[in-house]
Amino acid sequence: MFEFFWIWAWVLLPLPWFIYRYTPPAAQPVAIRLPKLPDGIGHRQPDTRWRKLMVGLAWCLLIGALARPVWYGDPIEINPEHRDMMLAVDLSGSMSIEDMVTPDGENIDRLTAVKQVLADFIERRQGDRLGLVLFAQHAYLQTPLTFDRDTVKQQLNRSVLGLIGQSTAIGEGLGIAAKTFIDSQAPQRVIILLSDGSNTAGVIQPIEAAELAARSDVTIYTIGIGAEMMQQRTFFSTRTVNPSQDLDEKALTEIAKLTGGQYFRARNPQELEQIYQLIDQMEPVNTAQQTWRPREELFRYPLALALLLTVLIAMLRRRYG
Repeated sequence: MFEFFWIWAWVLLPLPWFIYRYTPPAAQPVAIRLPKLPDGIGHRQPDTRWRKLMVGLAWCLLIGALARPVWYGDPIEINPEHRDMMLAVDLSGSMSIEDMVTPDGENIDRLTAVKQVLADFIERRQGDRLGLVLFAQHAYLQTPLTFDRDTVKQQLNRSVLGLIGQSTAIGEGLGIAAKTFIDSQAPQRVIILLSDGSNTAGVIQPIEAAELAARSDVTIYTIGIGAEMMQQRTFFSTRTVNPSQDLDEKALTEIAKLTGGQYFRARNPQELEQIYQLIDQMEPVNTAQQTWRPREELFRYPLALALLLTVLIAMLRRRYG
């Protein structure tokens, strides 16, 4: 959007006309009579109308520069205070177990259920900086903390099983997530850890990583995923098995307790969605916003044109008088 910051300056536009109209004219010099004009004096002088037009245009440009023309960009909403939230997602081999039953009765694997539910959770976290850590046999930072929620969702959707092994390095995942908060100035720092097993790899134990996070005032919410009963077909019949027998609920509970967080259990996609809705309520999004519009000052352009015209007028006066 274009506007003049000091629009009142345009009242000065007719000032030269008022000076010309109401001030007494300058005294005319006494005429000198010569019997013969010097060579060149009698030639026709150039038309002064163009010079007057250039002077008027230069004056308009000066007034335009004085009025401070400004171009405003599209408004940008910023949050004066934000929350930093890291999402640590398990990519171990057991996340491929198809024990998550949808409302339609369809069995999907655990990672697919996590992607579906977590994508909606990410979309609701407007105003928070989000990051993503993936872990299996090792852990790595997939997405640094950012306000770009779409990027976080895209990186989550692109994650695949087996990329970094089959084991579960919960401690490494927590450690890398907590490390991202070292330079964070956010008043609230949160880690949401989702896993379906126990710590079987990595160079740091989960409790040690949780203690490190607690010293940095980081709150950890842990989620254990996986059904408790599943019908498995054998050669002759079917049998009931517990696909979550490797889930270390004790360790996940202790991790959350050390940091003032909470442990949740998700046996199906519906419970997982309810858990994320509950975390939304426990860690509400900051709704305080400020709007900022980028502004570009344009006065230098009419000012430069006015100076250029002034130089040109001076050159014409010097040449033609």
